[in-house]
Amino acid sequence: MAAVLRLYQAHFDAYPLVTLAATNSSLTALGDIVAQTAQMIWTAPSSRVPNRPRWHGLDLERTVRFAAFGALMGPLIGRWNIFLERHFPLRSLREPASGPISWRALGKRVLADQTAIAPTGLAIFIGTMGVMEGRQISGIQKKYADMYRPALIANWEVWPAVQLINFRFMPLAYRVPFQATAGVFWTLYLSLLNAREEAQDRPK
Repeated sequence: MAAVLRLYQAHFDAYPLVTLAATNSSLTALGDIVAQTAQMIWTAPSSRVPNRPRWHGLDLERTVRFAAFGALMGPLIGRWNIFLERHFPLRSLREPASGPISWRALGKRVLADQTAIAPTGLAIFIGTMGVMEGRQISGIQKKYADMYRPALIANWEVWPAVQLINFRFMPLAYRVPFQATAGVFWTLYLSLLNAREEAQDRPK
């Protein structure tokens, strides 16, 4: 593990945006694979989406869509973390690195993250998935109507605690991987929600 972390840090230092894109893409794709595996186990054969067999392999096109979304969001989240670091420092420049943190600044980081990037990221997810699925504008609008509100509420029930840990304990270089690792289960939720909405839109 130490060797993996050293390799990651070296790549991050040399190519930060590429490293974040590749890491986030891989972990987001993993989340979709977990979701598809769960669907294979949980979904009865009679209720599966037509022309999308679940027992004979993964839907690779769907996984590629999630990987592309992860690659898009990784550098954006990395830039966002730099913004939070600069505008809401947890310690004064006069404090030693081991000095007390500002819980007020930490709270502002979480609040900013959940009121700015969380709704925006969810909107980007729904829109990009709609485009990559080949939907018309009306179909994408319906996707927003069906998915956005329940997904945003679910986000606010889970992610403030995750980001509190992330912003408090993770070094800047590791915040996107930590978020993406925790996000495997969030991607499971989004993937299942996206697949359910897609199935509802298919002709009977």
